[in-house]
Parts: sequence; structure tokens; C-alpha cells
Amino acid sequence: MSEYIFKLPDLGEGTVESEIAEWFISVGEQVNEEDVVGTMMTDKAAVELSSPVSGKVLKLAGEPGDIVAVGAPLVIFETDAAAAAESSPPAPSPQAAEEPQPEPVPVPAQAPAAPQMQTTTLDRKRIMTSPAIRRRAKDMGVDLALVPGSGPGGRITRTDFDQYIKRQAAAVAPVAAAPAARATEVKVIGLRRIIAERMSEAKREIPHFAYVEEIDITELEALRKHLNSKKTDPSERLTLLPFLGLALIRALRDFPQCNTTYDKARNVLLRHGAVHLGIATQTPDGLKVPVVQNAHALSMDALTAEIRRVSQAAKDNSARKEELSGSTITITSLGKLGGIVSTPVINQPEVAIIGVNRAVERPVVVDGQVAVRLMMNLSSSFDHRFVDGYDAAAMIQSIKEMLEHPATIFLP
Repeated sequence: MSEYIFKLPDLGEGTVESEIAEWFISVGEQVNEEDVVGTMMTDKAAVELSSPVSGKVLKLAGEPGDIVAVGAPLVIFETDAAAAAESSPPAPSPQAAEEPQPEPVPVPAQAPAAPQMQTTTLDRKRIMTSPAIRRRAKDMGVDLALVPGSGPGGRITRTDFDQYIKRQAAAVAPVAAAPAARATEVKVIGLRRIIAERMSEAKREIPHFAYVEEIDITELEALRKHLNSKKTDPSERLTLLPFLGLALIRALRDFPQCNTTYDKARNVLLRHGAVHLGIATQTPDGLKVPVVQNAHALSMDALTAEIRRVSQAAKDNSARKEELSGSTITITSLGKLGGIVSTPVINQPEVAIIGVNRAVERPVVVDGQVAVRLMMNLSSSFDHRFVDGYDAAAMIQSIKEMLEHPATIFLP
């Protein structure tokens, strides 16, 4: 027998260190070659690493949240000398940082008391699912080998997992009342740590200028419903976001200073000709901003499909690294929870973000008469260092005019 030291490989893009996001192994556990041992978090994505050898885990580099340098020991295995000599540390494939890979399901240590889930352990095998679902399964003591997957190649989707949990919960009898609630420590690691750092930096460094405008979208909603009535495929139905996206793209022709990113290191503003539209998206892992590349070149239907695609990819962790960076301006929406007013935080290094609030019917005065109209607020923020208040307000007014007269959105 001998010891094998698995060192953290180069994860690409100049990464010199990486954060331990999650372990799927523990000290003393027997691990097979190619088993996924854990996830490392870079600034761009979560990268899953596979064991280069079969052996017993003697030591781990640290706890989730700890930082490990490239080339430093990550896991120490006790291995068969001959087998270890034939193995070498694998570098993560480019695809590993882009989308979830097949992985083994860890044997749950103990199922929770309520509800008691079915946790019969099957033979260890590789399961197609996302890290977020795997973490939920681990926390709930659910063996993912028991969950039917409806995705490509039997991949377990979030809907598959939620439906399985509901079926299991309905199948068990009510249990005793839970003990009194107590505080639980939650370590700020992984994507949540990155979000916290970037939000703090944005609010600390950027003097935000907020501007709110109400918009009568009665005619826009009528057009949206009319266009959707012509579509037989529900997945092609239009939301308000692509209309706003097209209106924003047109407005940026007259206000290019808002389609700009700030290179802090060189103290240079990069005024972009192309519009790479960020779509702030809430995911099980936290807020992400997938990007619709070259949105200015897309039709209404193409923009709708691309917004839906990148948003879903962000939610299920299948987004490629290049789809999670490079935006030049961002749209954020809380959907039905949009409230009346919000103050969105600018997505650095951009200089503007457009926020969408909830649409509600309200009585308003139109041509001297009270009428019920569908009203919606845009709550936007601008970097006051580079965008003057007048220009910010003028751009939102331009968007307002187009949304209130939606035919103008489609003019050349």
C-alpha cells in the first residue's frame, strides 16, 4: 500500500486558487477511480473533480469555504502501489466547468426524522443531475438512484426531484411535531460568497443614481396577448421581457454611454457597439446573470427563445462559462413579486441596470377621463460617475414612449 496525493489541477483562465464548494467524500471512505470527489468554485463556475485513483481517503485539504492553491494537495489517498503508479491526476475537461457531469450518489448517512424518506441504498452508480439537486438530496437523505429522471439521458431535473419528494411525503403517515426551532449556522461559501463580495463591491464603489418611471403598458399587453394567440407552442409564448429588451436596444442607439463597461484597472470606459444583454435570474444556488450575446441582432422570437434558454441554463447549472459573463447592460425582474419600486444593484463592470416591477391595473386619468389602465414601473440604477442624471432619465423616457406605443419598437 502507498499514499497518493491528488493535487488541485489548473482549472483554466489563469486561476491560481479555488474555493472548496462541497465534498462528496469523507475521511475513511473507499473511493473508486473516476468517482466525483467534490466541487471547486472559481469566479466563473463550479468545477467537479474526479478521483484519479481508487483508494481510501486519508486526508482532505479543508472544509467547504477554504481556499486551495493550484498545485497544492487536495486529497490524500491510501492506494494499491501498482494501481497508483498507473494513474495520473486528470485535469478537468472544459465541459466540466460549463455544465453538470454524471456523478456517483453518496450514500446518505441518516435520513431525516420528518418526513422519513425512502433511502434504500442501491449499487453506487453515476447519476446525471445538477450540483444543486445533489445537495438537496444529500441534505434530505434521498438516494438519487431512486429518483426517475425525465431529462436527456435520464438526467434528473428539478421538477423530477420535487415530484419525487411530494410522492414520498404523501406516502408516509404524519409524524410527531418538530422540536422547537433553533438558530442554524450557515457558512457563506461558494456562489453565495461570490455574490456577497460583488454586491458589496458594487455598492461600495459605485455611486448609484436611481430613477423610477411609471409606464402604461395597456396597449403592449394587448399586443402581447394577440401575438401569443397565434402561437401553438406554449414554449414560444412571449413575455414582457423581450419587448423591453428590444426597446432598450433601440434606446441605446441614442444613449450609447449606457451600453458601457468600466475597466477599473486601466481607468477606461469601453463603449460597446454590440448589446450583450444580461438577464438577472434567481436560481436555487443564488442570483446569476446569464447573457444573451449580440441581442441587437435578434428578432423578437429569437430574443424570446434566447432569454428563455440562458435563464433555464443558469437555473439547472448547464450554462457555459461564456454565457455567464460579458454582459454590457442588464435587465432584472422580480416577476409577480416585483412590487412597486426597487433599487437594483449595478452588475459591475456595467454602468446601468433596468429593473422591472409588477404590472397592476389602476385608475388613471386619460384625456380628462378616469380609465382603468395596466401600469408598470421601471426602477433603474445608473453609475453616476459616467451617466448623468439627465441622460439616465432621457433614456428611460425613450423606453417608456416605445412601450406605450409598441408598434414603434419594431421600426427600423
